Amino acid sequence: MNLVELGQGVFALTNPQPRYGYSNVGLVIDADGLTIFDTTATPQSGLGARQAILELTAALDVPIKRIVLSSSRIPFSGGGQAFWAAAFYGSEATSDQLDLPPNPDAFRRLLPDFAISYPDEFETRPITHTVGEHAWLTPAASVMPLSGESAANLILRLEEANVVFAGALASFGVTPLAYDGDLVAWIEALATITELGSTIIPGHGPPGGAADVADQLAYLRACIDANGDPNKLGPGPWEYWTDRRFDAVNVERAALLGAGLDQLPQSMLELLGF
Repeated sequence: MNLVELGQGVFALTNPQPRYGYSNVGLVIDADGLTIFDTTATPQSGLGARQAILELTAALDVPIKRIVLSSSRIPFSGGGQAFWAAAFYGSEATSDQLDLPPNPDAFRRLLPDFAISYPDEFETRPITHTVGEHAWLTPAASVMPLSGESAANLILRLEEANVVFAGALASFGVTPLAYDGDLVAWIEALATITELGSTIIPGHGPPGGAADVADQLAYLRACIDANGDPNKLGPGPWEYWTDRRFDAVNVERAALLGAGLDQLPQSMLELLGF
């Protein structure tokens, strides 16, 4: 992973591969310890991120104190075992999902590159502290729940550095996945994020800003306007994104919600081999 310094004590570990599952990690250094934002997709990559963070902060002799998860989805929570001793912060929706037994077979189908990392005994780290409203975690960092990718995601804002770690809500150059998300709420959440910081670290893809968010907004709107037909997405920046396999899922989900049906798209079940 590439280490990017974003401000005093604020870093991102970004994945050079713009593909779903190759996710980013945030790091905030405070006097009482380290705050980590998201944990990567697998225990192995989580250990790699942990090692890089500990090497960077070795001279400071401060513990990894807090983990903030933007989502329960496996690209963001799968490396949680590497940070087990820390406090884990997430939304109530994330906590509820992580309290359920994991489905390694679904993870293997969704992320075939990492299939070996999800044995049958694979487990995720549960949430220890739920966040239901905007709150300060440290003097430098605050968390805020926003809906969209799931019923409630978390973002991490560093006001002084003018940085927002958007996690699962932002995807730059990588097609997002909205199999049980709310695309209208997601659009509203992205608009909020652009008002909170000029540098936005997405869950997938390189660091960006308002223009990158605008591309994602346009994609989500196109999914809604397609009226259930992915062939009607039309041209846009997404033509050059990876993971276009998710188009059918996102378009079907938008159509289901438009019809008042809050259910899993059939195309998602087919993607998982069910």
